[in-house]
Amino acid sequence: MNSLSRRKFLKISGATVVTAAALAGSAKTIVNAAESFSKKKGLEIIPSYCDLCFWKCGLLAYVKDGELWKVEGNPKDPLSNGRLCPRGTGGVGAHYDKERLKSPLIRKSERGEEKWVEVTWNEVFDYITDKMNKLKTDYGPESMALFSHGIGGSFFKHMMRAYGSPNETAPSFAQCRGPREVGFELTFGDVVGSPERTDIENAKCIVLIGSHLGENMHNTQVQEFSRAVENHASIIVVDPRFSVAASKAKYYLPIKPGTDMALLLAWMSVIVNENLFDADYIAKYGIGFEQFATEISQYTPEWAYIETGIDPEVIRETAREMAMYKPATLVHPGRHATWYGDDAQRSRAIALLNALLGSWGRKGGFYVPYSYSIPKYPYAPYPELKKEPLDNPDAKYPFATGEQISTGIREATISGNPYSIKGWFIYATNLMQALPNREETIKAIQNLDLMVVVDVIPSEIAGWADVVLPESVYLERYDDLNASPFREGFVGIRQPVIDAPNDQKPNWWMAKKLGEKLGLGAYFPWKDVEEYLDTRLKLKGHSLDELKKEGIIKGALQPIYFEDGVEPEFLTPSGKIEFYSTQLADAGFDPIPRFTKHPEPPAGYFRLLFGRAPVHTFSKTQSNPLLRDLFSENELWVNADLAERYGLKNGDRIKLKNQDGVVSDPIKVKATERIRQDCVYMVHGFGQKSRQLRSTYKKGASDAELVTQYKTDPLMGGTGMSVNFVTFEMEV
Repeated sequence: MNSLSRRKFLKISGATVVTAAALAGSAKTIVNAAESFSKKKGLEIIPSYCDLCFWKCGLLAYVKDGELWKVEGNPKDPLSNGRLCPRGTGGVGAHYDKERLKSPLIRKSERGEEKWVEVTWNEVFDYITDKMNKLKTDYGPESMALFSHGIGGSFFKHMMRAYGSPNETAPSFAQCRGPREVGFELTFGDVVGSPERTDIENAKCIVLIGSHLGENMHNTQVQEFSRAVENHASIIVVDPRFSVAASKAKYYLPIKPGTDMALLLAWMSVIVNENLFDADYIAKYGIGFEQFATEISQYTPEWAYIETGIDPEVIRETAREMAMYKPATLVHPGRHATWYGDDAQRSRAIALLNALLGSWGRKGGFYVPYSYSIPKYPYAPYPELKKEPLDNPDAKYPFATGEQISTGIREATISGNPYSIKGWFIYATNLMQALPNREETIKAIQNLDLMVVVDVIPSEIAGWADVVLPESVYLERYDDLNASPFREGFVGIRQPVIDAPNDQKPNWWMAKKLGEKLGLGAYFPWKDVEEYLDTRLKLKGHSLDELKKEGIIKGALQPIYFEDGVEPEFLTPSGKIEFYSTQLADAGFDPIPRFTKHPEPPAGYFRLLFGRAPVHTFSKTQSNPLLRDLFSENELWVNADLAERYGLKNGDRIKLKNQDGVVSDPIKVKATERIRQDCVYMVHGFGQKSRQLRSTYKKGASDAELVTQYKTDPLMGGTGMSVNFVTFEMEV
């Protein structure tokens, strides 16, 4: 990270802390129920872990005279290393958000009209119980499906499984990282995981292909990336847009959108044809390399130039750069991998490129992660399932293993095949923003007899619910233990540091109370979540009191690289790295990735690209007063020459119309030379339509609203969403 970028980062983080302190100091004017908080005198520092993204960084919360003051990274936590990202630092604002849900709600009019009746928790649980009991009688327990995101959903998953439903999903698979995991598992027999097992700090060459480190703010990775830049790592960035990461690059390749596979194939062709691969590594661990080399050799840089627009000599030079630093070359696998519908094969190509460089299991590439295994709670066995999950009937997507396809459950809700879904339970995921083609989502919702939404704010999906349950924010509740696999095994605690301001409740309490009303009390034998957590920890020889004090317990350090003694293990059918995949061949797919030409924008249209801002998480933080002050609405990146041609200037507001005639809300133009002319770009999560969120209502434009088309990955059912095109509606 150069000095300018470091100063900018510190300015953002510092502004967040200052504003947080100001909010804490005026808490009584912001939250009417502030007097219900604990009024202990003095300063308390309480460890917990963050919920602003899936990374779950360890933090220290400062509570001053009974009021939440600030949060910062826990220096003992290996994920945060004492630092939080801007949105993590701004997590205080989640507690002080004036637009939070305050009490349980039951719909009193048509779905989507956002008209509610406030009820008690006992009344709302009676309502849900009556509906779920009727669904179980009329359609069977499998007619209920759970959509959830994050560790907070674990108790609802337990409740639904005890109820008898096998249908549980999260958009994080089919709408995000699923293709990546499938591509790497087909190659190495293992997934990249969360957090990613990327050894960025020790990499001597880092290749980012559509991966926006610094904008998609995953804390540990950004810290490691800054250190890699300081250590003069060679950075290669491939992106139609000159991102923050691109500003650190030795090589920036402004690729034509939709042609990434062509570049990957050409890179591998150069490395194979010039014998730049790690021959010893491949001979020891690989299989099918000869077939792979024969197939890949045809994809010359000259061929790729026609597709990508990248000069052949630049392709050769960057391929040689990667090979020069092998095995400490990391071709980053990315996170949001659902682009064009052939995404599992594109991710497999990234995996194969890493395999050529010998980076899997090697220092500066991909390390071997460890978990600090905490035994599960000793529950009674779940009831036997009467039906199989319905998200992937007849294994239409043969490599959708391990996690269910969210759009598959939506499709079954619409069609009733292979059986009926009549109830949705939705935890902490705004399906109106997360799933493509919101009209299909609305159509599915209208087929439901019950839809329950658990959230901390009145999100768009909450506006369509029959029942809305207000959850405590993460600083006000316990959640399950965090034992994410990482460089070193550890277990972290999320514990309440402040009282909820109104009648919000934690997820574990909702699941337990609702489970008991459903006659599932035997599956919730613990008195409260503290007893549950303490039981699990004592099975490992620890206690809840021990963990609450430090916030983290670490296991013994173990080797994480093959060269340091880790025994290589590849859980593929061959037990080796599969350059030629017999699994794919047997299923009728290409055993070696091939280039697919994707449709290009019609005349006068541009490919719609979308991404992240470092201060926001999807669509769930826009009402946070601290983060809203830093980034209140998105902008449309338009190439400066293109903007001039259309008479557009910075700050002008325009609407976008997509290929299906859907028109967006107005969005500000950002005319810039940092993007190609054949595409436009916006940050995801804005243009929200919830009338209850007045601070965010129609602020900016919604990319999700314009994503009416998607292309389904034939291997695993992921939804490629970068297949939509927009044109400018000049009159606003």
